[in-house]
Amino acid sequence: MAKSQQSFNKKEKEKKRRKKNQDKMERREQRKQEKEERGKLSFEDQLTYVDENGYFTDTPPDPAKKSKIKVEDVIISVPLKDNTPYDPIRKGRVKFFNGEKGYGFLIDVDTEESVFVHINNLLDPVQEHDKVTFEVEMGPKGPNAVNVKKA
Repeated sequence: MAKSQQSFNKKEKEKKRRKKNQDKMERREQRKQEKEERGKLSFEDQLTYVDENGYFTDTPPDPAKKSKIKVEDVIISVPLKDNTPYDPIRKGRVKFFNGEKGYGFLIDVDTEESVFVHINNLLDPVQEHDKVTFEVEMGPKGPNAVNVKKA
């Protein structure tokens, strides 16, 4: 008698293929049923709400927690520019200054911002902790103090 042409390995591969196809058909049927169920949902059941913290929820918001907002308080664009005159001269003090190397840093009194200063931009000689007035210009590496003089 002749031996069967199918080996054990071939039978196992065929079983796996059939099982895979069966699982695929079951998933397809399950998706089809879920789609039909979703189509039966009412409009209210399909709505999603946002609570006061910004999270999605299925429950509608509580009308008791509702707050009134004035239309005038809503700002949609950039606020109008303030027309108060800007004084370019700032006041500050010398935080650090190295006379040998010719540079230092000033601290703006209003903003507490550190500003670089070079010896060429000094009108008066300065030392550390001196009170000064200055103007700020943007340099290649950040803000630079110019027209620095003792206050």
